[in-house]
Amino acid sequence: MARPLWGWFPRCRAAPASSRRRLSRRSRGRSRPPIGTFLLTSATSADRIIAQQRRCGTNTLQLCDYVETSVYRDLRRELPGIALVQVIHVTGPEDIKLARAASEHVHALLLDSGNTALPVKLLGGTGRTHDWATSRRIREAVNVPLFLAGGLKADNVAEAVATVEPFGLDLCSSVRTDDRLDPVKLQSFFSALS
Repeated sequence: MARPLWGWFPRCRAAPASSRRRLSRRSRGRSRPPIGTFLLTSATSADRIIAQQRRCGTNTLQLCDYVETSVYRDLRRELPGIALVQVIHVTGPEDIKLARAASEHVHALLLDSGNTALPVKLLGGTGRTHDWATSRRIREAVNVPLFLAGGLKADNVAEAVATVEPFGLDLCSSVRTDDRLDPVKLQSFFSALS
């Protein structure tokens, strides 16, 4: 059975910086919680990512941008016990090879609809879907859990899950109103999955 997940955002809009620091300090040194605490980072250097993780104390790093293979090695050496999740921004079939290579170094992949080739990179949170057939091919090509993100909402989540068969889902904007979780949208989303 999959563990429930909770995300930790370095610049979370929901909590002021002082609250995030206080929560982070309180959680340091405790045993690993029964849920995953995620730090989403766009940093690409091992030193910067390590510093962020040590400051936040999360047990999972979600790498939103692509990193060199040596960065994975450095993260595993310096942060033993910290799970690595690499985001793959699905833009075409060429991402299958990229996902396969990354999967050799991480604990899980997250497929999203960003685009790192643009002058200003889109690293997620676009609310757009991507080609789920390509996502399915990625899932079949890798041996790590795969999370699906990108434009998932009540009217398409059943098709997305049936097509890709992911380990889990990542969503945000489709279940929010005015930057807050919306109980009606959440109910609609989960009803679509039943």
